[in-house]
Amino acid sequence: MSLPQDPAPSADEPRPVIDEQIVTVTVRRAPKYAVFLVAGGIIGVIVAAILTFSFSGVDELSPNTGVVYSPMQVFGFVGLICVSAGVLLGGLVALVLDRTIGSRTREVTADRERARYLD
Repeated sequence: MSLPQDPAPSADEPRPVIDEQIVTVTVRRAPKYAVFLVAGGIIGVIVAAILTFSFSGVDELSPNTGVVYSPMQVFGFVGLICVSAGVLLGGLVALVLDRTIGSRTREVTADRERARYLD
């Protein structure tokens, strides 16, 4: 079975012109900051849970406010601090990795093609 041939382009149809170039480009590795920020936030939630539920005393009256806080309220307060600190530390780790790993660059050759149509 033979494959059908493409018909020859008519004079009215635009013809593609392809320009090819071999260029040298610089490749640099960089960490994905969002991954480090999310990982820091998740670690912050885990640390907040450990700090909240490992210490007793959440059923006592607060000396500063005179209110008894539930364990989930304490988890929320501690979570705000720990998640913020975790995101900050995750960002700092990503920044340090970017400065150390990202400083190494290498040059590679790439084939650049640009297609345009003639009217």
